[in-house]
Amino acid sequence: MSASVPTEDPIPGPPEPRPEEFLRTLYHLHGNALLQFAARRLEGDWHRAEDVLQEVAIRAWRHASELDPTSDSVRPWLFTALRNLVIDNHRARQARPPETGDPELAHLPVSDGVDHMLTSQVLIEALGDLRPAQREVLLHVHYLGRSVNQTAKVLGVPPGTVKSRTYYAARAMREALHNRGMYAGGNDRAPG
Repeated sequence: MSASVPTEDPIPGPPEPRPEEFLRTLYHLHGNALLQFAARRLEGDWHRAEDVLQEVAIRAWRHASELDPTSDSVRPWLFTALRNLVIDNHRARQARPPETGDPELAHLPVSDGVDHMLTSQVLIEALGDLRPAQREVLLHVHYLGRSVNQTAKVLGVPPGTVKSRTYYAARAMREALHNRGMYAGGNDRAPG
């Protein structure tokens, strides 16, 4: 006869909150106060304040079994975590060497790809103005990066012909680009 071991049912505790509910409640009840506090501590840098608030929310969520976001007693924990993160971030910034660079470069516009696309379109149209032999030699020499001798061998013409076609093709291309408002030196407007 085998002895039966009594099994005990675990004592049910409070249900563990779902992450979405926990975070939603946390942000709803405490988010504004924490964000304003963080922004003050970060000298008005709202972007960094939002980042710190997100990190506080993640840390609180990791302790969700211990914290009740609906209780006011959670606020000291949240503000302490936020304060510590701000201090840690400040110390980390102080430990890094200061960034150097030209301050004027910080205000230069960043290309969004539209300029490149439009320039490519203008180049394709300008290539259409060239004679087929000129397009072909520019393709081999400039686009494929072949030497004069390699291009001559592929096209079956003497190297002198490749040099001549390249010269006249570049001149015709410059003229075609000029007619489309593109000027030497990469400028897109007439010197004035």
